[in-house]
Amino acid sequence: MNIALFHFHVTQIKRSAGQSAVAAAAYRAGEKLHSEYYGEISDYTRKGGVICSEILLPSHAPPEYADRETLWNAVEKAERGKKSQLAYSFDIALQNEFSMDENISLARQFLLDNFVSRGMVTDFAVHQPDKEDGGISNPHFHVMCPIRPIEPNGGWGNKQRREYVLDEHGERVLDEAGNYVFNAVPTTDWGEPETLEAWRKAWAEMCNAKFAEKGLDCRIDHRSFERQGVEQIPTQHEGPTVRAMEAKGIRTDKGDFNRWLRKTNAMLREAKEKIAALIGWLKDVKAELDRPQPPMLNDLLALHCANRNKGAYSNKAKNANLQRYAEAFSFLQSKNLYTVDDLETTLHTMQDKIGTLKKSASAKQSRIKELDELLRMAQYYVDGKSVADKLRSIRFEKSRQKYKSEHDDTLRTFYMAERKLKPYFKDGKLPITAWRREREQLEQEYRDIQTELSPLHADAKKLWAIHYNIYEVQHEQERQNTELRQKKQEIEH
Repeated sequence: MNIALFHFHVTQIKRSAGQSAVAAAAYRAGEKLHSEYYGEISDYTRKGGVICSEILLPSHAPPEYADRETLWNAVEKAERGKKSQLAYSFDIALQNEFSMDENISLARQFLLDNFVSRGMVTDFAVHQPDKEDGGISNPHFHVMCPIRPIEPNGGWGNKQRREYVLDEHGERVLDEAGNYVFNAVPTTDWGEPETLEAWRKAWAEMCNAKFAEKGLDCRIDHRSFERQGVEQIPTQHEGPTVRAMEAKGIRTDKGDFNRWLRKTNAMLREAKEKIAALIGWLKDVKAELDRPQPPMLNDLLALHCANRNKGAYSNKAKNANLQRYAEAFSFLQSKNLYTVDDLETTLHTMQDKIGTLKKSASAKQSRIKELDELLRMAQYYVDGKSVADKLRSIRFEKSRQKYKSEHDDTLRTFYMAERKLKPYFKDGKLPITAWRREREQLEQEYRDIQTELSPLHADAKKLWAIHYNIYEVQHEQERQNTELRQKKQEIEH
């Protein structure tokens, strides 16, 4: 299975870093937007690679926030502090194995299921920059979400709420200055590590489901290489500037470093695969050497022959035992049977096959009997139809009764046949020819089964006889071993 690309990175857009939510949204969407807070215009309309951009709103959000400039100016206005945190910014890789339409549809559904469903306003843009790294495309999508939630009434809610510290009596605790001690608790779980982990996992699962749907042997994993148990060095995030330079053929330190890392990781994977294969082979060899070897049929048959010859009173009897041993051994060799396990497996398979063939033969025989009955009824019908037709044509009752009396047997069998054959009439005709052809075919198939069964029965009979002889030897060996163990226990005690 191939491991596909997984990249799911989140940061915050904040004023303390000199950032503007309006400018960030303009860059990601490739638009021209005016920031009321900074009094400046950000124009990225000439930016290439933006495939589409869209704002997804929860049901309680004001509809005017579907306009990008209105939305992010409202976010900027709601934040008064000089170090305010404005928005979450996500950078998520798309898959080269999917078409762009499939990628966009997948991204939109992911955001609806995981962000919008939580009440988050979501502004996303899909990028497909020029191919880089020797022709490898890097499609991805950016997502911006306001950190401040929207209340059910459409206004901006608080990011945090105060949770006062209480003493053992349930009273608020005061600090040295006489102020109530409290903890600032987020009003949402959007910034929690567990939530980010759930989002990363959900995105991986959606992509993997799409891989499976398309029949692709690819998967992605949201976990780090370390958590996956993958001995691989992660590459450094290059960023848009480095990528733009590399795309123009300008080599950078980060680009060179990542290329070296990819080669090193390839060597590590190859070495790990070879070591794993060697260890697996050694384990298989050890397991085979440690496995108790099953008794050989030849040895057991030879022991059975020797035991019989111990009680033989004549050379003729001994020679007969040797001949039976030779025939049994030769038969086993012809079947490639050398161990008791081989013998039992073959017998089991053979009995299953015999059972299947017998069942099939029985079904065919039952159908033949059914067809014979249908053909017999059909003959009664054919023989009596002209008589019945003539009876129906006689108008006078006395003549009818006389004719009926003269042909009573024929008419009785005709009417019986007519009743039984009623379900089989098609367009007023009986499929007599089809029945005969089916019967001939079933007869041939039945004969073929019997031909196949005959040698199987013969082989099974021989094998069961050998199996019985082997059982006798093993039973005697077990009896002797039991006696030896008992004697040993008696001596030790």
